[in-house]
Amino acid sequence: MNVPYLTRRLLYGIPLVLGVTFISFLLMVYFGPDKTYELIGKNPTAEQIVDVRHALGYDRPFLFRYIDYVRELITLDLGHSDSTGEAVSSILIRTLPISIALVVPGFVLGNLLGLGLGMLDKLVMSASVVGMSVSFIVIIIGLQILLCTPYGLNLFPVRGWQVHDPGSYFYYVTVPTLALVMVTLGYNTRFYRAVMADEIGRDHIRTLRAYGARPTELMFKHVLKNSLIPVLTRVMFSVPFVLISGSLLLESYFGIPGVGLVTFNAITSGDQPLLKAVVGLTGVLFVVALTVNDILYSIVDPRIAKS
Repeated sequence: MNVPYLTRRLLYGIPLVLGVTFISFLLMVYFGPDKTYELIGKNPTAEQIVDVRHALGYDRPFLFRYIDYVRELITLDLGHSDSTGEAVSSILIRTLPISIALVVPGFVLGNLLGLGLGMLDKLVMSASVVGMSVSFIVIIIGLQILLCTPYGLNLFPVRGWQVHDPGSYFYYVTVPTLALVMVTLGYNTRFYRAVMADEIGRDHIRTLRAYGARPTELMFKHVLKNSLIPVLTRVMFSVPFVLISGSLLLESYFGIPGVGLVTFNAITSGDQPLLKAVVGLTGVLFVVALTVNDILYSIVDPRIAKS
């Protein structure tokens, strides 16, 4: 590992973190809902309004409020939910592992299958377009009817998450995994096929083929290896999207108590502390994914670290 390159990438991540947290602060906190009139009765006096705004910190300077917001994200001291009164950090610690366990199988399978199909003939592209045209919600509902109800095979639960061993985990995660694979496979296959086709058309690949290199050797030793940078980019930048937005739909429809479901409930109930925590931490997660992606670049192609 090139230590100067690693240090440089980590340092570049600092202004990015400050940037995304600043934007989330503006949208979710500074220009967010004003709780003043939710906490005081009808016909408040001017003194009561001033007292409540002071207690909420609304009268503090902009920079101090932003620094407090960053400190909350760093320390995970994110306040308490307006809906339940539970500490936001406790909610995230409880629900995030469930979301990770829910989306990891579908995320991994969707990318591996997409990568494998992307190496095949162009006919695969036609099938991938069909997969891209179907709504995620339609796929979820269709699989629920087919696999989870008496109208279909009735093999798996429609809702819930009672996981306590590998067998119960497989029982509850199978249908959400199938839904996630089906909705991402078309996009992944189309992307990976385009990357592979571009690499296959390069001069050095045509030269190797002319000298009698075996197709499998060409694909795995040269094409796939040289395509790893866009593949890594696709995978790393999909992580925050799948973890938050993907789990939101899955958990809402399957009644799984992960971070997606609590985010959905926070949106519908206007739970500001929970929403600002999810938005801020998601932004930080994107920056982390970007930094890890740059580090992986230097491992795949050491020339990048020297540039």
